[in-house]
Amino acid sequence: MNESMTLWSLISNASFVVQLVMLVLLAAVFASWMIIIQRQRVLSAAKKSVIEFEDRFWSGMDLSQLYKEINQEPPAFGVDNIFIAGFREFSRLRQQSNADPEAVMEGTQRAMRVATTRESELLELHLPFLATVGSTSPYVGLFGTVWGIMNSFRGLANVHQATLATVAPGIAEALIATAIGLFAAIPAVIFYNRFTTKVDQVISSYETFGEEFISILHRQVYKKNKVVPETPVPPATQETVKK
Repeated sequence: MNESMTLWSLISNASFVVQLVMLVLLAAVFASWMIIIQRQRVLSAAKKSVIEFEDRFWSGMDLSQLYKEINQEPPAFGVDNIFIAGFREFSRLRQQSNADPEAVMEGTQRAMRVATTRESELLELHLPFLATVGSTSPYVGLFGTVWGIMNSFRGLANVHQATLATVAPGIAEALIATAIGLFAAIPAVIFYNRFTTKVDQVISSYETFGEEFISILHRQVYKKNKVVPETPVPPATQETVKK
């Protein structure tokens, strides 16, 4: 390959604007992959925490004991925080004298909705950046390409006889910007769609648990005698009990 047509020589000989576009796109590539790796870990941990918590929740353990154990463990994450928020608010409202059952349930549901919203925001953190990179990087690269080709044709005005060897380097260095833009956009779009699906699945698990937990507390709050919340019964066992 001609020395003047190597990748590094094309980048180093490009105009300042094209080099700036390439630098911005390379920074977007680096930031995108950092976010992809970090989000992959967070979503995997969130999915794992849902499975582990539900195993403990439906194991027959007393809810008060489960609440104490979770508080004694490292900082709660995901569905653990939703359970803590709901159980804490439920216990606080039940301890008030003449507590209205409807007010207790509304307060508990409100606390769990707030906790669910916060956990959802943590799961969706940085995903808009991936969407932005995926949608804008090709256009940024195209801008660099257009600018480079424009400069290349401007340079031809001073040449008496234009040949392929004269035009090729300018066009090649311009097309590199588009290539980098696509290199930034394609992984960002793929992982954004993948992560969005995973986030929806985890949030759906949070909401399902919230409904199940509220049903347990709802049965408990309307009992005449105030006792410790009942031990949760797995859905399959509930059907057996009804029969």
